[in-house]
Amino acid sequence: MRASTRREFIAGPVGRIECAVDSPDASAVGIALIAHPHPLYGGTLDNKVVQTLARAFVELGYEAWRPNFRGVGETEGSHDEGRGELEDLAAIVEHLRPSRLALAGFSFGAGVQVMLAQRVKAERLVLVGVAVNRFQLPNVQPGTLVIHGEQDDTVPLAMVFDWARPQDLPVIVLPGGEHFFHRKLHILRGLVRAHCA
Repeated sequence: MRASTRREFIAGPVGRIECAVDSPDASAVGIALIAHPHPLYGGTLDNKVVQTLARAFVELGYEAWRPNFRGVGETEGSHDEGRGELEDLAAIVEHLRPSRLALAGFSFGAGVQVMLAQRVKAERLVLVGVAVNRFQLPNVQPGTLVIHGEQDDTVPLAMVFDWARPQDLPVIVLPGGEHFFHRKLHILRGLVRAHCA
């Protein structure tokens, strides 16, 4: 992402968790924990949407942590359909103990973050292409930012509306956007910055 990206390893429930960490130029205002898409379909901490979320949070003054889920890169363990991944994210929060925490995720990672937000106190929750079709997701806190592509064929927009409607949860829809937000990442970055500023 940038020259200052460093690798950190945190002890998780089944072994070490590999994280990419990006720090702002000044002292950080908090920690942004950002979760990547489905590991069995090529999702890693280097995913372009995940990098875009990290960049937005660094610009907002956060230190951005992007872990690899189990079985990806140098993270130990094997894919656990969201259960172990949730435990690993919780272990990172427990290790860092941030005074201010923002949670963000893309697709599968966004679904796991919804569940983590039930367990830890986060002042920001940002969900991009949230995999409502892969999880039974609980309601989220008011003020959660939900961004979805109009033409997402991985997670159909109608299903996101079905999840959001009973919560009176607004959804920002990018016209013409698909699941990976090709050629829309700059818009995504701007939306996150504006919402979380």
